[in-house]
Amino acid sequence: MITLAVDCMGGDHGPRVTLAACRRFLDRHPDARLLLVGQPASLANFSHERATAVAASEVVAMDDAIEVALRRKKDSSMRVAIQQVKDGTAAVAVSAGNTGALMAVARYLLKTLDGIDRPAIATRIPNARGQATTMLDLGANVDCSAEHLLQFAVLGSALVSVLNDNPAPTVGLLNIGEEAIKGSEVIKNAGVLLRQAGAAGSINFHGNVEGNDIYKGTVDLVVCDGFVGNVTLKASEGLALMIVGFLKAEFSRNLLTKAAAAVAWPVLAALKRRMDHRQYNGAALLGLRGLVFKSHGSADEFAFEQALNRAYDAARNHLLERVQARIAAVAPLLASRESAAEPAVSA
Repeated sequence: MITLAVDCMGGDHGPRVTLAACRRFLDRHPDARLLLVGQPASLANFSHERATAVAASEVVAMDDAIEVALRRKKDSSMRVAIQQVKDGTAAVAVSAGNTGALMAVARYLLKTLDGIDRPAIATRIPNARGQATTMLDLGANVDCSAEHLLQFAVLGSALVSVLNDNPAPTVGLLNIGEEAIKGSEVIKNAGVLLRQAGAAGSINFHGNVEGNDIYKGTVDLVVCDGFVGNVTLKASEGLALMIVGFLKAEFSRNLLTKAAAAVAWPVLAALKRRMDHRQYNGAALLGLRGLVFKSHGSADEFAFEQALNRAYDAARNHLLERVQARIAAVAPLLASRESAAEPAVSA
């Protein structure tokens, strides 16, 4: 049995969506068990032989400050769900709650892995190859050093390796051009580190990539800082909604376009499914001593179920252990960079 702890109170819709998604998930995964964390009154009507209610008296609101979630709401459903992972009761926690609060609480309770300074958020974006490009960081770290970007590459490689059954995923460093001489000093230094890690066999480094390479599927994994990653993610979601909306409007204008839509419906339906960002819901918080997955706050029943699926796959395929193994492999490179950065001490 793989046990997931679910923050049932988080997100814009709370138990109305999370509990419905949990039931669908349990029906499709006979080897899974859920710990449903939330206020007892909200969970009272849910019953399943592989689901157990875990009481939490408080809820982290979507607009709560990080300090409120971390220091004042110590019995929140978010915190209690992550505590299940820390205690070893659950293999992974899932929440649709406040992203900043989730990252802060998870980092406080679980701590970061040895060799990792900051956790990062990773998710998948559909590409032209009919697959998806994994990208990180997506907002946990606005300002990053070259060493942080190397750590993200190691973390992301482990994630893609597990979820896509790909032992050597290709890694690209997001930049304003493919040439090594382009970009900020941080990006150029990160390129040096990533090439060294590639030469050592720690990652499969492709080189610099540009924004359009994300959608081309040029590489399996794209590494960037959290500011750029979050803007890219939100723009991708907006683009998908715009395309679907445009198609609906155009094919409903008159009888001729409606007839064309009827003929082209199989293709249009396939395109809509590919552009539906809900099926890619479920971002991993990587670099912690435990597995935590973040669902979009506005997720509906279908989208939240996808986040549960991602978390289940990560736990079933031992993501945490694989991440630790990859970090250990690149540890000498990280250590040498830290030593080089230390100022010399005069006798």
